[in-house]
Amino acid sequence: MNPSSCQLPISFSIEKLKNDLLTCETNLWTPHFNTNKYEGKWTSISLRSQSGLETDILSFPDKEYKNTPLLDSCPYFKEIMDWFECEKESVRLLRLGPNSEIKEHFDNDTSYEDGFFRIHIPILTNSEVYFYVDRKRIPMKMGECWYANFQLPHSVQNKSSEPRIHLTLDCLRNEWSDELFSKMGFDVNYTPKRQYSDEIKQQIIEELSRNPSEINTQIIEELQSQMNL
Repeated sequence: MNPSSCQLPISFSIEKLKNDLLTCETNLWTPHFNTNKYEGKWTSISLRSQSGLETDILSFPDKEYKNTPLLDSCPYFKEIMDWFECEKESVRLLRLGPNSEIKEHFDNDTSYEDGFFRIHIPILTNSEVYFYVDRKRIPMKMGECWYANFQLPHSVQNKSSEPRIHLTLDCLRNEWSDELFSKMGFDVNYTPKRQYSDEIKQQIIEELSRNPSEINTQIIEELQSQMNL
């Protein structure tokens, strides 16, 4: 089984990250669309989105994404994106306000085994930010670069009086990333056999219900048939 999270063998300039963040701070932060998932303030600015607008913070797999005009004013963010030699989907700044919490949830089809990987690069954070994946704390520091399997339950608590801001990149797996992840100890040929508790199945059903489609309806029916109702 592959690790639920790992630090990539690269770090980025905190000063340059903060300089580009200052450029973005002139834009309005858009409240996260899923208000059931958090308490306090959880907002975002898009650097790549489906519509090309900074306020479009929706992130769904297998969609077309394009750079927003704001990205042209952020040379270091562009440099970071170019470091990842693979296709990118959504690229966002995610801001969790002081004394705010993202409740435990999961994001469907967001593991490396699903052909996708989400990268977090903290720009502003501190020791009173608690980021958990699979109920294990990830000690992310400013300028570091982390992957986590967000298919697993995860949550964040910002117990400080300062905002926590991460640059996040949604990337599509390819040969370049397989080589990178192999060096980090991943078995890139691993295919998980997922065994979910009824609690997790119910969370999956709720997530899929928000994005109705024929395939999602079939998955929901299959999950419901497996549950001890």
